[in-house]
Parts: sequence; C-alpha cells; structure tokens
Amino acid sequence: MSTPFARIASAAAIAVGSFFLGQNVDIKIPGFESGKAATAVIPSERASFTLDKPGEKSGIVEPWNQPSRAAEIMKFGWPGFDNLRTYEDFVLSYDRRTRTAHWVIEHLTPDRMTYDSSVDRSKCEFRSDMSIHEYFRSLNSDYFRSGYDRGHLAPAGNHRRTQNAIDQTFYLTNMSPQVARKNKNVYICTGPLYMPHKEADGNLYVKYKVIGQTQVAVPTHFFKVALVEYEEGKYSLESYVLPNDVIPNEKPISDFLVPLDSIERSAGFLIFEKIPKNQIKIINGKKQGFW
Repeated sequence: MSTPFARIASAAAIAVGSFFLGQNVDIKIPGFESGKAATAVIPSERASFTLDKPGEKSGIVEPWNQPSRAAEIMKFGWPGFDNLRTYEDFVLSYDRRTRTAHWVIEHLTPDRMTYDSSVDRSKCEFRSDMSIHEYFRSLNSDYFRSGYDRGHLAPAGNHRRTQNAIDQTFYLTNMSPQVARKNKNVYICTGPLYMPHKEADGNLYVKYKVIGQTQVAVPTHFFKVALVEYEEGKYSLESYVLPNDVIPNEKPISDFLVPLDSIERSAGFLIFEKIPKNQIKIINGKKQGFW
C-alpha cells in the first residue's frame, strides 16, 4: 500500500511514462536519464519532528531575500495571485484559510536537476515560513501526533541543485497533510483539492478534517499536472487526481488520469493557460490534433 505522495510524481523529470514514484517506466526524457536528484522513494518524514521555536534563526536563505526565477517558472501563466511566495526553485500561492497552498509550480530542467553530493537532505528541517502572518501560519505542532504526514507538494528530491533549494522545500507552506503510511523542460503544478461527496440524503457536501492549533485543512484529494516539452515546441500533458488515502500498490496510476478542466473547475483556477493549445500534442497519453 502507498500514500498519494508516494505515488505522485517527484520523478516527473526523469520519466514521461510515469509521473509517480514506485512505477516501472520505459519512456525517458532525453537529458534527464542520468539525473540523480529525484528520490526513488520518499523517506518517512515522521521520525524527524522539530517543534517550532519562536524567534529561532535559520541558515536557509529566506525567500523574500532571494533573486526571483518567477518569470521562468511561470512561463505559461499564473493560476492566481493570492499570497504568492517565490522560492529559489518553485513558486506557490498560499491559502491563509486552509493553511496549505492553493497550488505549487516547478520548472525542472536537466541543468537544475544536476546532482551535488554536498546537498544533504538530512540537514533539512521542517519549519514555518515566517513571511506568513502568525494568524495564518501552520506549525510543526499541528502535525504532531495528528496521524498525518507533512506531504511535500514540490518534492524535495526534485530540488537538490543547492542546499538552500532543498531546504526551502521543507517550509510548511509547501506541505499538506497526507494520510500516513500504514527532454528539455518540465513544468509541474501540484496542489490540494477539497472535493464534494454524496451523502445519504442525496445531496453533495464538501467536508474536510482540520488538524492542530491553527486548524490546518486536510485535503480530500491532491492534483498534479505535468507539462513536458518532448520536442522543440511540442508538449505532452498529463493530469491526475488522487484521493488522500492509502492506495493499493497494484492499482494502475493511469486510473487517476482526469481531464485538466475537471481539476481547474474543482480548484478554482486555470493551469498553464498561456501555452498555445496547438503545441500540446499529447494529453493523458492520447495524441491530439487540437485541444
């Protein structure tokens, strides 16, 4: 059995055929095959718990003091402009109501996936992003003994070019509570969803659990959309929605493919809207004449 994030794509830059970990792949993106940045397995993060210490200084380069790659990362449009945070290697929009991100976007290229042996994940610490007002900031203590892991939206394994890049993936702004374990260019948009379900009275309801003192919302589902440039000016797109639940390892990841517009309708924003539609030649594994 595996969790949504154990299946979801931190290996998207390595293989087009599977955007999820633990899957066998035989379709490679030229230039990414030798990359060692993406972790093959997401290690358990429950053992390394650091409770927040007010006023504690960090060696991490804070995102508000960092040169911005936003124009490069957000080449194909911004899904929204609510509480934006630009980190060294990814951009996110933070939802102060749910204490999780609306969305996270990464841009992965072979040069940015270069393995550096001096970059050490074990040095990373989960920590609050102090640029978020304290009223709306999630805390490590929210997750403590909650039964939920701090699930990376932008996976740490995709951002090992510098120690600072991987450190910044451990900000709690890049986390969402997840069920505990019981070519040339790749653009990835990831985020939580809060989806309706039908109850006994026949009506649809949106209900979700909250955890911790600051009431961090536990998503019902997660989405991931990967846009891959496999030839100059030609892209493939795959879009997935997974339940925030334990998923049998034998369940094909293709079972979670969904139309992009269904994610956009549920999330409330558009994804990669600025890419010319005629450049997307493959959608969810099917060749397209148009989009």
